[in-house]
This record gives sequence, C-alpha cells and structure tokens, in this order.
Amino acid sequence: MLRRSLAVFFLLLGVASAPAQTSFYKDKTITLVAGTTPGSQYDAHARLIAQHWGKHIPGHPNIIVQNMPGAGSLIAANHLYNMAKPDGLTVTSIVPSIYFNQLAARPEVRFDFAKYNWIGSVDRSDVLIYVRSDTPFKTIYDVRQLTPPPKCTATGSGTVGHYVPKLVNEAIGTKFDQIVGYPGGPEMDLAFEKNEAQCRANTLAAWFSGEPYRGWHAKGFAHVLIQTGRKRDERLAQVPTLGELMDEFKTDQITRRFANVALASGELGRPYLLPPGIPAERLRTLRESFVKLMDDPAFRGDVKKRGLEVEPTRGEELEKLARQVMSQPAEVIERVKVLMAK
Repeated sequence: MLRRSLAVFFLLLGVASAPAQTSFYKDKTITLVAGTTPGSQYDAHARLIAQHWGKHIPGHPNIIVQNMPGAGSLIAANHLYNMAKPDGLTVTSIVPSIYFNQLAARPEVRFDFAKYNWIGSVDRSDVLIYVRSDTPFKTIYDVRQLTPPPKCTATGSGTVGHYVPKLVNEAIGTKFDQIVGYPGGPEMDLAFEKNEAQCRANTLAAWFSGEPYRGWHAKGFAHVLIQTGRKRDERLAQVPTLGELMDEFKTDQITRRFANVALASGELGRPYLLPPGIPAERLRTLRESFVKLMDDPAFRGDVKKRGLEVEPTRGEELEKLARQVMSQPAEVIERVKVLMAK
C-alpha cells in the first residue's frame, strides 16, 4: 500500500510540474546572450535557436538574442555567472574553451566553469588550421621549417584561435605566431583576406558551413594544414591529424594528455548555459525542450538552408564533461598556464 501511495504521489507531482512551468514561462521573454559578435557561427546558431525554441518550452515564451562579445566570450560568461538572475530567463552561448582561463588561474575569470547549469549543445566539432594559399606554407611541415612564421588570428586567450596554434607548436614543433584581440569571426575573416594575418584555427563545422569559406575553397584562396579529430574527416582526407603527427614526431605522453584536455572543448561544442542556482524544474524544462528543438524538422530545415551543422549533446553529458575537464593534475595545469601565457 505504501509503495502504491508513493507511486501515485510522484506521478501527480510530475503531472503538476508541467502546468507550473507553463504558468511561469507564459508571457515571459528569455534573453539568449550570444557571447560573440553578430555574424559569427555562434551568433548564427543562437539566432536560429531563438526563432524555433519557444514553441517547445511550456508557455511558449518569446526569445530575443543579445550579443555580448569580448575576450572570446569571457565577458558573457562572467556576466552570466555573477549578474544574471537564476530564474531561467537568461541563457548564454559561450566559446567553451574559456575553461583554460580558469585552469590557468587568470584574474579576469569570475566564474566556476563546473558550476554552470548546462542546457545542451547544438553541435560538436573538431578544429583545423587553414592558411592563405599564396604563402610559402603548403603543408604543416613548412610551418616547422620556414621563417618568418604565419600569423594566426584570435579574439582572446582560451579561444580556439588562440590555444590550438599554441598547442600544435608545443606538440610538434611548429612556429605559428598570433595576433590576439579581434572582436569576432567576421573581423578575423577580413584580416585574413587583407593579409593582415595568414592563418586561423577554426572549427571544422564552420569551415564547411558557408561564406566566405566556400568561396575560398572554390578559388583556392586558402587550404587546410592540420585537423584535430581522432581520424581524418573524409572531406579532408589529404590533411594529417594532430594525433598522426604526434606519433610521427614522438611527442611525449604528458603533452599528449595535455592535448586531450585542450581538445575537449570540441566535445563541448557550442553550448547553452544557465547560471548556478536555477530551480531544478526549470533546468529540466529547458533541457527537455532543447532536445525537442534539436529534432524539430523546421529547425533542421533552416539549419540546412544556412549551411550550418547540428550534432547535439545533452546537458547532462556536458555537465559531466565540464567537471572532468576542471579536475586536472598539477602537471597538466602547469602546461595550461604555459599555453595561456600571452
């Protein structure tokens, strides 16, 4: 009898929670903060999500996008953690590799990466480094041997553009240089076209997503030197992976372990976060609605039209990965500090 009574109680509790969330989100507006500049891949995904997500959230709230660029989304991450109310009405998209800043104990970090509430990620992507084709750097081996080295763009420390070239330098002896401080992706693309810089680390998904990259492919304006996946992407079958090159150059085991930690940001993908302290039922509501959004044919159709990609990850998986990433031995943390040195 007791078991049956408890079962009925929890069933009624679950039924009651849906109307409660409907009541909360009805006539509300969710602000989706994109931690990058307008026109970037993160911004493009955020705006598509804002168009379709509301219909999957009980109460059908309005969703608006607010750009908060700066320091590779560090400004947006700090704002979410310290300023946003934990009420489920502020969601933020960040560049996940900013966890490097916390591991390196950078003073500008005002968050605990493992304590965010993770809703989900729209995709996951490996990284590549591309270079202008009118440079002498035809293969990754040239970047080990020729001088002066190519200059790669980055928005800030802890971003893909910053840490991947530095990681490759450390792992296989290349000599990539960097220009840090660009506001966002469009500005880095312009610098590349103007030959202010000659290379950039970017996600593989972005490279195949649309302009200006498709035009660069067609004109032979740029080519890829290296990719970070566990195996070669079939679209870049001629381009070696970092793992293959570490085998070739006999990279030591500590550096290999460090590389695995560094490249975990690709598994975190393009995540959407909430601040600590949000009520559990609202976190659950947003996670469940995000899963439904990722399967929405209309959303998928718009993604395809815009040349984007979707390979979603659930919030529970991201939460677990974030905790793992932040639990590193001293020797790995020391390597992160070296990587993050300006």
